[in-house]
Amino acid sequence: MMTNFFQERNGTLYAEEVALPDIAERFGTPCYVYSRAALTAAAHEFHTALDGTVDLVCYAVKANGNLAILNLLARLGCGFDIVSGGELARVLAAGGDPAKTVFSGVGKTVAEMEAALHAGILCFNVESAAELSALAATAARLGKVAPVSFRVNPDVDAKTHPYISTGLKENKFGVSFDEAQMLYRQAAALSSLRVTGVDMHIGSQITELAPYREAAEKLLQLVKALEADGIVLEHIDIGGGLGVRYRDEQPIPLTVFAQMLRDVFAGRSERLFMEPGRRLVADAGVLLTRILYLKPGASKNFAVVDAAMTDLIRPVLYEAWHPVWAVTKNAAGNEKIWDIVGPVCESSDFLAQARPLALREGDLLAVGVAGAYAMVMGSNYNARPRACEVMVDGDEITMIRAREKIEKLWESEQILQK
Repeated sequence: MMTNFFQERNGTLYAEEVALPDIAERFGTPCYVYSRAALTAAAHEFHTALDGTVDLVCYAVKANGNLAILNLLARLGCGFDIVSGGELARVLAAGGDPAKTVFSGVGKTVAEMEAALHAGILCFNVESAAELSALAATAARLGKVAPVSFRVNPDVDAKTHPYISTGLKENKFGVSFDEAQMLYRQAAALSSLRVTGVDMHIGSQITELAPYREAAEKLLQLVKALEADGIVLEHIDIGGGLGVRYRDEQPIPLTVFAQMLRDVFAGRSERLFMEPGRRLVADAGVLLTRILYLKPGASKNFAVVDAAMTDLIRPVLYEAWHPVWAVTKNAAGNEKIWDIVGPVCESSDFLAQARPLALREGDLLAVGVAGAYAMVMGSNYNARPRACEVMVDGDEITMIRAREKIEKLWESEQILQK
């Protein structure tokens, strides 16, 4: 499944107007390649489909935090959803607006709270009673008033992979629905806090509408109960998690999602926020890699490539399936079933399994739908420098992250002198 922005022409795969072999020759492999047109189209789709329904689209930085991508999305009108002080620093460095930034995450440190208060973020999504106390004390010490909402766990099954399901009562995220009203009363009584909204996020890669509707309706019940307590909210944040198509999934159309929101929140005066990540960036990227060796065997055939689980860990971590395409068709080759594996010294180091492909040593492969939770989760295991990233804009190519130099891996380390 290719997109309008990554297409085959005369047997060769292109990113917009640039042939992927040209990118490999210029920048080497492994290399992440992003389409600016795809990112722009995704942002425009959100703003068009949700116009008049969702007031602020806060891109979830954890999906892909490259500064060029953050800067582009900021210029396209997006706010940001962050989960760490490092992500806040990235948003600011990219020119993002802190007044359009919400701070989620179960483990905010005092230092991170201080940085966010000084920056003037839109809202803290508080996830525990202990965090509420720490934030109130930090704001009071700085002479500031912290804007807060609570991330409420609605105990709704998002019907996604258990590692990316976040809205059940056994998950670590958010405050329970039962204790939320009490915590709102506590927050409203503290002079260093200003209650502004409510937040939820039930998981990631969700392709069914029903869990969203169920969670949104439960959230609205809480909003009405708070009104009865005299606590009137300014905004309702319905989170993110909208899925994309990797294989045969059927993503929820944004127009259908918007209609569900209009149905649930009809007549409400609160502003609606949303926190999409994957849906904005996944289709905009591919991982370009070269085959080092072919190892046909009695039970399995292995294609050893120069990318690894250090570049794309999703197949190992989430049992995720990504499409894999030969960048140039091998007309002379016979198709076989291949496992696409990396050079890392782990049996779990694979990018794809049991793929029918006609391959030769030296061929280029493109791993698709790799714009989200890919490079951002990269590591240096086996002392591997991280890949470079490039952005294609029509027929222009810009390196937006240089390939990591191997000596950088130990520059902060020190050899003992005795």
